[in-house]
Amino acid sequence: MIVVERSGKSVDEAVNRVLKEYNVDKENVIVEVLETGNKGFLGILGNKQARVKVMIKTPLDYVKDFLDKTIEKMNLEVSYELKQEGDLIKADFTGYNVGLLIGKRGENLDSLQYLCNLVANKFSNGKHVRVLLDAENYRSKREESLRQLAYRMAKKVVETGRNIALEPMSSYERKIIHLALQDNPDVETYSLGEEPYRKVIIALK
Repeated sequence: MIVVERSGKSVDEAVNRVLKEYNVDKENVIVEVLETGNKGFLGILGNKQARVKVMIKTPLDYVKDFLDKTIEKMNLEVSYELKQEGDLIKADFTGYNVGLLIGKRGENLDSLQYLCNLVANKFSNGKHVRVLLDAENYRSKREESLRQLAYRMAKKVVETGRNIALEPMSSYERKIIHLALQDNPDVETYSLGEEPYRKVIIALK
C-alpha cells in the first residue's frame, strides 16, 4: 500500500491532488483527514490548509485480499508468501492442504491464478500486471515431468512409427511440450481439439 500526505485549501482539493498525481480513482484509496483547514479571519488572516493522509491500494493489496477471502471460504490450512517484482506478482503457497489447492494437474491452482490476474488488472489503472501462483515448487516439478513425458513419447513415436496424442492440457502445459521437442529432428508437434480438451499430437516428420 502506498501512503502519501498532501495539503490543499480543502480536504477535497488535497485528496484530488493525490488522485491526479497517482492516476487512481477515489474508490481505490483510503483517506484519513489530518487537518480540516480553515479560512482564517475574514478569509485572509490565519489561513490554515487542510492536510490528508491517503493510502492507495495497489494490485498487490487487492490480490492479497482476494487470496485471504478465498482461502478462508475454502477452509484451507495453507499460508503463502506474496511479493512483487516489477509488473509480476508472485505467491508461493505452503501448508497441510496445499494438494487441494493445486488440484488435479494443477487445475485449481491455474483457476485461482486466472482469477487473481483478473483482480489485479481490474485495479491496475491500465498498466498490465501478471500474477503467478505456485505451491511448494509444483510448477517447476510439473514442467520437468512434462518434459520427460515429451522425450519418452517422442522416442515411442520414432520406434513405432505411429502418432501419439497426449492427454488434454492447458495452453501453458502444451507450450512446454512444444518447446521440449522443437529441436527434435525426428518428430513434430501440434495441438488438436477445442478447449478444455485440446491436446498435443506428437508425429513423425
